[in-house]
Amino acid sequence: MANNRDLDFLYEIASLRNVPRGWRQHLGFDVASDLEHTFRLIWIALVISRMEQQGDENIIIKMALVHDLAETRVSDLSYVQKVYVRADEVRAADDLFAGTMVEDYRKILADFENRDSIEAKIVKDADNLDIDLELKEIEEMGSQTPKKWSDTRRLVREEKLYTESAKKLWDKIQDSDPSAWHRNMNKWLTDPKAGK
Repeated sequence: MANNRDLDFLYEIASLRNVPRGWRQHLGFDVASDLEHTFRLIWIALVISRMEQQGDENIIIKMALVHDLAETRVSDLSYVQKVYVRADEVRAADDLFAGTMVEDYRKILADFENRDSIEAKIVKDADNLDIDLELKEIEEMGSQTPKKWSDTRRLVREEKLYTESAKKLWDKIQDSDPSAWHRNMNKWLTDPKAGK
């Protein structure tokens, strides 16, 4: 039966919708919250897993769900802040899960942090690719910053991505159009009877 720690946990994870991503400060644009980031990351990880034809999708989903949970307590530090501050995410995660019915998920988070499994590598690749997708979206809104980050993001592609599928997705993202999905589904294009 659920206890107060379980309810506290459920309220706490909802607070991720109020945790801004650290790099918002440097972009000057509104970016996805931690909770929004996690939702897309799950789907990116599933796409990579299927491209790779590797990984247990149940583990991938669970790992993606927990990958940033400690940020309810330590926030999402930007790449500049991380030069000066070390967040104790291990302790935060231990305290977050302690006494809950899902305490065993702490092990899944530890597996993610160690990057020993293909599932952990896929989820980390998805974590990185979500940034590139969001940078394309911000660029479409007029920001010049994504172009200035292109060398750094290429470095991520070359040195930080684990799977070949993630590298292929990264390449496709660079030439993608973030608004094509809805422009191509416009009723004027898809319904011959529209407007008649």
